[in-house]
Amino acid sequence: MLITGLLLQKLRAGSSFFTAHLDKIGLQLFSIPKLLEKDFAGTMKMVAQIGYKEIEFYGPFPFSTAEAKEHWKAIIPSVGFSGSGYFGLTAKEVKKILDDNGLSSPSMHTDLSTLNDKLGEMAEAAHLLGQTYVVLPSYKTEQNLDGYKHLADQFNKIGAHAQQLGLRFAFHNHGNGLKPLEGKIPLDLILEQTDPKTVFLQMDIYWTTAGGVDPVAYLDKYPGRYRLMHLKDMAKQVRFSGDGGDPKQWIELFPYMTDAGSGVLDLKTIIAHGQKSGVEHFILERDIVPNPEVALVKSYQYLAGLDIDRL
Repeated sequence: MLITGLLLQKLRAGSSFFTAHLDKIGLQLFSIPKLLEKDFAGTMKMVAQIGYKEIEFYGPFPFSTAEAKEHWKAIIPSVGFSGSGYFGLTAKEVKKILDDNGLSSPSMHTDLSTLNDKLGEMAEAAHLLGQTYVVLPSYKTEQNLDGYKHLADQFNKIGAHAQQLGLRFAFHNHGNGLKPLEGKIPLDLILEQTDPKTVFLQMDIYWTTAGGVDPVAYLDKYPGRYRLMHLKDMAKQVRFSGDGGDPKQWIELFPYMTDAGSGVLDLKTIIAHGQKSGVEHFILERDIVPNPEVALVKSYQYLAGLDIDRL
């Protein structure tokens, strides 16, 4: 069998001939709340023109519980939006704008009370928008293993209910549960005690790294569990000041977020292991990004240009 000159060069160089590009790069809207509040339709047009194909929403939504909406009241002033996850529009109006710009939405972020009490209404909106995943972005629990076992039980119930409604439930580990507790890493406990057929995960590679955990190690250890990934880069290696379980520790690390490809995280390797592990959606998120018209372009161009090794 003859080997072409190009293939021979690659083999001699020790690189993989089997590479690919990310065909669909998503954007988590928490990156650009102020732009969306000012002009949702215009911003979606800009996002599509850059090249993004998928959109991930965050709440609160019309169907969110009163508890969730009350929680957001304390956050709204610093985020810079009015407190509407659809930015004053209806789900039907949002869907038309997405369609007009060739965008789709595979997922939304929500909260635990809405998942427990309003999952039926959430499913109606999700199906209208074409969303498959409902994602819990953060959670609080008692800092002992019994608290995490109770959380795993809740996740199993939500996951089973979501499946009945034609959805998939995933949780996004924001930082807590990554340090040993009573001789056990709580995240491992949750993964071990939840049903792999109904409870999935969204990995945020920035917060995972900030918790002192190697993203690649978890992707390889738990194949099939991680179905979505938040991509962001870290200007230098930083860690949570504590256990990573409260917003104050997250906000402390916001200044170290940087454009994809401009920091120290090995995005190419992480993405390759993510694809092998079963990640379906790769979503850029840079929380309330400064100068988004420039930053979103730089991050997209870097991610779209990566040659991802097929592992």
